[in-house]
Amino acid sequence: MPAYQVGYFVGSLSSTSVNRILSKALIRVAPDDLAFTEIPIGNLPLYSQDYDDDYPPQALALKEAIAASDAVLFVTPEYNRSIPGALKNAIDWASRPWGQNSFDHIPAAVVGASVGSIGTALAQQSLRAVLSFCNARQMTAPEAYIQYSPETFGDDGEIRNAGTQEFLTGFMAEFREHIQRVLTVLPRQ
Repeated sequence: MPAYQVGYFVGSLSSTSVNRILSKALIRVAPDDLAFTEIPIGNLPLYSQDYDDDYPPQALALKEAIAASDAVLFVTPEYNRSIPGALKNAIDWASRPWGQNSFDHIPAAVVGASVGSIGTALAQQSLRAVLSFCNARQMTAPEAYIQYSPETFGDDGEIRNAGTQEFLTGFMAEFREHIQRVLTVLPRQ
């Protein structure tokens, strides 16, 4: 029986997303007592405060998926030096209406991959700022800016580089410890 349920977000809607591949790799190397469920974001309408009194079913499902999670993992690409619009839209839905923020006190980690040499460093910084406002309890170290290449990752999430596998295994072990530390002090309701 898994100790913790982790909901994860893949920030890209692309069917060929390298971050979807990274999410598979992270799940492969995660501690055995973590169970993962992807929280879909592609079916959400654009957020508007006009919906606050009558949330659409897709947004209610998003909030329910987060509520069913002990922690969340964000696997994000970098678009124009920031996070993708679909991911920001999902965060807006989940954090509203005012006073019903689904991310309040939830343990969270941020990671991402890009073909560029700085990985997704700027997107992660942007995402961290948004999550700070949402009062998520972020794992601040280790940071993980992954340079993607087909030589390093197979399409099924196989990690073909020993150093990358060791690093990602350590990242996920630290995330598991972060979840435990946060939930010891701030249990989910």
